[in-house]
Amino acid sequence: MPQIQVNEDDLKKKLTPEQYHILREKGTEAPFTSQLLNAHDGMFACAVCGQQLFASDAKFESGTGWPSFDKALPGAVEMRRDADHGMERTEVVCSNCGSHLGHVFEDGPPPTGLRYCMNSASLTFTPVPNPRPSGSLAVEVGGVPLHRRERRWGGMLDA
Repeated sequence: MPQIQVNEDDLKKKLTPEQYHILREKGTEAPFTSQLLNAHDGMFACAVCGQQLFASDAKFESGTGWPSFDKALPGAVEMRRDADHGMERTEVVCSNCGSHLGHVFEDGPPPTGLRYCMNSASLTFTPVPNPRPSGSLAVEVGGVPLHRRERRWGGMLDA
């Protein structure tokens, strides 16, 4: 259940029409149009409320055309049954404001086996300000450690 109430009129002013459609009307952006497909070394947050949702160490290249993650930050998202469009899916929403982020599927890489398939228009990205040199300890964004790793899934490389 969302923690905050969102004023829809204010959101229509803050967000682009595409973002509003995706975040508040459960829309989907076209595949391979994402500005965040190649975003690495940082933190992904909700475009409505700013809650941190995914660390870049959970991101992998799924080949689907949408940013994909194998896990969300603890307590950051909620799952809802979605039977729209004649399909049975699991919708992913921000636990803080209830905004639509995308869907989760059980065809992701080990160890979770999950693929959080997110709309980039529903996310903001904050890069790591000063990445440490290779071989050093992980950096942190908002107190969450980030570890850059290569992620292969479906024969593709995400580095």
